[in-house]
Amino acid sequence: MNLKKTITSFYLLTFICFACSNNDASENTISNRQFGVFKVLEDNSTVEMNGEVTSSSLSDFNQLEQAFPNIKTINIKNCDGSSDDVVNLQLSQKVHQKGINTHLMNNGLIASGGTDFFLAGVKRTKGSNTKIGVHSWAGDNEVATDFPVGHANHLPYINYYVSVGFTQQLAEDFYYFTINAAEAESMHWMTEAEINQYGLITP
Repeated sequence: MNLKKTITSFYLLTFICFACSNNDASENTISNRQFGVFKVLEDNSTVEMNGEVTSSSLSDFNQLEQAFPNIKTINIKNCDGSSDDVVNLQLSQKVHQKGINTHLMNNGLIASGGTDFFLAGVKRTKGSNTKIGVHSWAGDNEVATDFPVGHANHLPYINYYVSVGFTQQLAEDFYYFTINAAEAESMHWMTEAEINQYGLITP
């Protein structure tokens, strides 16, 4: 037996297997483009969002960002709210801090927490035939309008709007508009005049 030849063949086979394994891992990372409600498009810098923000959405986005660190834009197809408002605000602030733009697609819809998420975009645009909905929040048998203007329970949302670029006055004006526009069980679909008035679309 040629021992030298056998050892050389073993190392060659090991190297090939290792290389194949690494290639498979890389391909698996790239092929996995769905992270909860987020799907990374082929350009690796654009995300399509479709669905409600949940308690796992921040974790999903963190995983997405690790695999695709150069995300520039989130195109929203439909996001009619959030089942976890705390996570939604945390996720939204992270999107803003990363300098990501948001775009509401043609025939797209955002409402409630979905509207808050859209506002995270450093640049915010929308297509045609879109719907943007707002209403009062509710929880623990209480609704937003149970509390007077200036109450601490209003601050998380007002502070969030300020954190994504609203002036203090505009943040307060928009927030109080939303909670008075419709009850928690209903929805107010904003007019183009209202969308312009509150600066939802950036110049």
